[in-house]
Amino acid sequence: MARLENKSGQFELMGSGISGNKVYDLYLRMEEDVLSKDPDIVFIYVGINDIWHKVLLGTGTDPDKFEKFYAAIIKKLQDRKIKVILATPSLIGEKTDMTNQQDGELNSYGNIVRDLAKKNDLPLVDLRQKMMEYLKDHNPQNKDRGILTYDRVHFIAAGNELIAEEFWKVLKRQ
Repeated sequence: MARLENKSGQFELMGSGISGNKVYDLYLRMEEDVLSKDPDIVFIYVGINDIWHKVLLGTGTDPDKFEKFYAAIIKKLQDRKIKVILATPSLIGEKTDMTNQQDGELNSYGNIVRDLAKKNDLPLVDLRQKMMEYLKDHNPQNKDRGILTYDRVHFIAAGNELIAEEFWKVLKRQ
């Protein structure tokens, strides 16, 4: 993967993600954590916890509510003339044969994000697709972790580099 060297002077990147957050958490803290910083561009990368926490904690987000909160976030950002870039939820398990417990939901929520990108004419980083392609080439043993994540969800260096590279491809065109 290409390194993003000598680009620090062109962009000031700020992360506003909080571990465990779901789409409604993002919506509720947008003013203080994002809008108050007056950004030019915002990536929206959410959905893993909305899906994963259904099984893990019983506190996930149903698809209809996920779509409504996501659309409301987009509207708030666009009302402030902020460029919005969407990213699909990526992985909960690294098996490539679609036997990870929540593959079906990841595909469904990914379709929601793809549809929102199309409907709002927004750039899309299809992390779900890119990571599945990567895993098909790099996970011949069909392991559930260890290629991009250490625990099926949280990324190791290779996963973080893939995300950075895919975000950079879209960011540099803005």
